[in-house]
Amino acid sequence: MALTGCADPPDEAALRARITSLQEAVEARDSGALLEAVDPEFGGPDGMDRDGLRRYATLMLLRQQNVGVAIGPVDVELRGDRAAARFDAVVTGSNRFIPEGVEARRVETVWRLEGDDWVLVSADWSKPALAK
Repeated sequence: MALTGCADPPDEAALRARITSLQEAVEARDSGALLEAVDPEFGGPDGMDRDGLRRYATLMLLRQQNVGVAIGPVDVELRGDRAAARFDAVVTGSNRFIPEGVEARRVETVWRLEGDDWVLVSADWSKPALAK
């Protein structure tokens, strides 16, 4: 019973699981699975819409044979059926065994709960990691 006090509330746990599933989709180079969690009215950096995100993800995944994503601690704020999640992410890419790049970014996201699923409404990854 003492351990249950440490667990995330169900909505927060579901959001954290959704973020992990997006990480896994990128690492699996599966842009379709990535976009399943994205709202049709998605808004990203520099006015990017959902189709722009699809093109960005497809290009990134085509350019890199291997993609890795490491996510730091996720700060979640629940507000009813909306949530904000912030974290630092390091994305690595390589072709075969040759590293091609490493990017560390601060990711700020907004989510909406639709039924039992969290849907990504907006994301901004334009700031370097550790930027607040």
